[in-house]
Amino acid sequence: MTADLDRQFAGKRVMITGGLGFIGSNLAHRLAAAGAHVLLVDSLIPEYGGNLYNICGIENRVQVNISDVRDTYGVNYLVQGQEYIFNLAGQVSHLDSVEDPVTDLEINARAQVTLLEACRRQNPGVRIVFAGTRQIYGRPQYLPVDERHPLAPVDPNGISNAAGEWYHLLYSELHGVHACSLRLTNTYGPRMRVRDARQTFIGWWFRQIVEGQEIQIYGDGAQIRDFNFVDDVLDAMLLAAASPKSAGRVYNLGAEPISLKAVAEMLVELNGSGSYRLVPFPAARKAIDIGDYYGDTKRIAEELSWRPQTGLREGLAQTIQYYKTHARHYW
Repeated sequence: MTADLDRQFAGKRVMITGGLGFIGSNLAHRLAAAGAHVLLVDSLIPEYGGNLYNICGIENRVQVNISDVRDTYGVNYLVQGQEYIFNLAGQVSHLDSVEDPVTDLEINARAQVTLLEACRRQNPGVRIVFAGTRQIYGRPQYLPVDERHPLAPVDPNGISNAAGEWYHLLYSELHGVHACSLRLTNTYGPRMRVRDARQTFIGWWFRQIVEGQEIQIYGDGAQIRDFNFVDDVLDAMLLAAASPKSAGRVYNLGAEPISLKAVAEMLVELNGSGSYRLVPFPAARKAIDIGDYYGDTKRIAEELSWRPQTGLREGLAQTIQYYKTHARHYW
C-alpha cells in the first residue's frame, strides 16, 4: 500500500504547517522521497517542537518558510497553488493551555480560521488534513471510544482543538473546502520533542530510558492507552488526503490498548537497562487526567482501509535507537 499511496503525491504541491515538528518533519521526509514539492511552514517557537535537524538529509528537497500561522498576510500568500495542506501546527501542551489559555486559543482556534479563510478565498480546491486529538473526548464514558462519543474536554487545549476541528468541518460543509480531521492518540517515533515532558509523557520516557534515568509513572500504572508509531500516522494522513470520501469526516486513530506500566516495562527490556517507579499524581496533572482511553478505529478502517502496521515493540525499539544515535540534537 505504501508505495502505491506515495506515488499519488509525486509532483504534487504540498504544504505542511508545523513542518519542522515531529509529525510534520516525518511527513516531509516521506513526501520528499515520493517526489512531491514540499513547503514547510513553522514558527520555530522553542516550546513547540520545531527543530531544523528534523529535516537533515532533505534540506535541498524541501522549501522552508519560517512564519506563524497566525499571520494573515503570510498565510494568504503561502496557500496559493497548494494541492494539499497537512495542517499540523498547534499548541499541544495541556499544562501550558491551563497556564496560558489565551495563547492556546489563538493558535489552535483563531489561527485555524485564518488558514481556512485563506484557502476559501485564495485556493478553494485544496485538500486539507487537520491533526485533531483524542483529548477532545475528555474522560471516556465507554471504551473503545468511537467518533460518536460525546465531547467533554478537561482542559483549555481540548476545547481549542475541538473548535479548530469544527471550523475545518464547517468550512467543508459551508464553503466546499475539502477538509477532514484525524483524532490522533499517543503518536511516538523518531524526531519527537523530548527536551521535557511539556508535550508528551512517552517522549519524556524515551529520554529518561536512554539517559539511564528512572521513569516515573503517575498513579498505579494501570491506566490504559493506545499508541501509534509515526509511520502509521503518516499512512492515515496520506490516505485521508488522497480519498474523496474524507471530506467533512473525522477519524479516530489508535491501536491495541496497553497499560502504562506495561509500556515502561517494555522500554526497560528493549533498552537492556533502566527502571521505573510509581509516584503520586501532581495536583496539576491529576486535575486534567482522563483515566483509561483507547479508540475505536472501525470508521477509518472501513472508509480509508487504514490499519496500523507497526507493532508497539518494534516501534519502541526503533525510537530508542534513534535517540541513542541522535541524542545531542534533541536533549
